[in-house]
Amino acid sequence: MKKTVVELFAGVGGFRIGLNKVQLSNEIITENGEWDVVWANQWEPSTKSQPAFDCYVKRFGNADNHVNKDIATIDVNDIPDHTLLVGGFPCQDYSVARSLSKEKGIEGKKGVLWWEIHRIIKQKKPSFVLLENVDRLLKSPSTQRGRDFGIMLKSFSELGYSVEWRVINASDYGAVQRRRRVFIFAFSHSTRYSKQVERPFDYIHSTGMFAKAFPVDKNYLDKQKESILHIKDYNSILHVSDTFRFSFKNTGLLHGGIISTIETSPVVSSKKSLRQILQASEVDQRFYLNDIQIEKHKYLKGAKRIQRTTPDGDTYHYSEGSMSFPDNLDSPGRTMLTSEGTINRSTHVILDPNNNKLRHITPIESERMNNFPDNWTKTGMTDRQRYFMMGNALVTIIVEKIGGILSEIVDSEQMD
Repeated sequence: MKKTVVELFAGVGGFRIGLNKVQLSNEIITENGEWDVVWANQWEPSTKSQPAFDCYVKRFGNADNHVNKDIATIDVNDIPDHTLLVGGFPCQDYSVARSLSKEKGIEGKKGVLWWEIHRIIKQKKPSFVLLENVDRLLKSPSTQRGRDFGIMLKSFSELGYSVEWRVINASDYGAVQRRRRVFIFAFSHSTRYSKQVERPFDYIHSTGMFAKAFPVDKNYLDKQKESILHIKDYNSILHVSDTFRFSFKNTGLLHGGIISTIETSPVVSSKKSLRQILQASEVDQRFYLNDIQIEKHKYLKGAKRIQRTTPDGDTYHYSEGSMSFPDNLDSPGRTMLTSEGTINRSTHVILDPNNNKLRHITPIESERMNNFPDNWTKTGMTDRQRYFMMGNALVTIIVEKIGGILSEIVDSEQMD
């Protein structure tokens, strides 16, 4: 089976970098993997400029199959057939609404990107799908815990797929960032791989894709209780939207219409630290903090209890604990947000070992926290845009580890 990929919501190419172990040296791109990206789409609806797409084509080429359009306007017939569909998409409200015409059944709420993914999978029927999202997806919305992910699982089931998921903290597996994301791996019932799945518990702890890429502590797992739910008991996606409520744990499998979910603990590889990704020489002065900025950071990162008033006039106290200031260079960094590099509570502040001065991490260091090649986003972007891209990006080393196992799975599909 040819290893072809379609990359949705491509950003600056994180999935492609991970799958193909992409390197950048003297502006020369080297793709060292076996995955042929036959179509990629990136579109930012909130701005006329498209810096993420501009970066993507700067690195991977300006080609007809690199598309900068709203995914909702794409004719699925224009997307090539492919083995693997990948994408990191926003966590939104996935509830469904009854259409005016009963013949049309149900439809997703307008503008929700999951339904665009669903539309593509329904027509193109890729053998495998790999998606990434924030881990709160498993618990959203707060008023009906688990409903949104339940809708996704029911959708996949109706389309003829089984689904495995795992919440992964990137720092547990060799990254310099404590970034927790849920990765969702779906495989068609038509694949050889699907027919090899037997007991869900065995799949989750040893034989499954995530278990092979990211080993779990079996002693911890043996002490956990598995939760089971029959998704086939829900007669439609609308039924799930209206009534579903379930506590998804950080690991699970949907197979044969049955959801099995259990809490797992990682077998942690040696932890990497912020110190390991700092630039060796003294960095540009613009990244160092003046006295006023230092005091603002101290306040924002300090413990506080503030009285606030609701729109109805009621008062309450907002509290938050203290954060390390400066950040500990001998541990992984915190989750990087799109506000990185600003005077913000979440921004990393380090004491530069070269001169004992306080500064923000640099754009290159933010790229290293996501395992991107140095200066990947140095494509005409401002520093602020480069930080924003990394706050939105995934940690590519996680995709690299997944890609190695997926490559073996696809190879096995061709065996007699």
